[in-house]
Amino acid sequence: MKKGIHPKYSDTTVSCACGNVMELGCTAPGLKVEICSNCHPFYTGTHKIMDTEGRLERFKNKYAKAAQAKK
Repeated sequence: MKKGIHPKYSDTTVSCACGNVMELGCTAPGLKVEICSNCHPFYTGTHKIMDTEGRLERFKNKYAKAAQAKK
């Protein structure tokens, strides 16, 4: 590797809006993020699919008709 062309890589503190603080290796000092694995709905299991105005049902009907037409 060439010397003097790579950024300095060091340990830094990453803080989330939920209050979670992590120590990671990074080239930037002190990072702030809006969402992390402790508060993201996918990881916490609070993710919900909302069917507004029957969109999900219309989608299913549309592709069910297309599948039947192929047969």
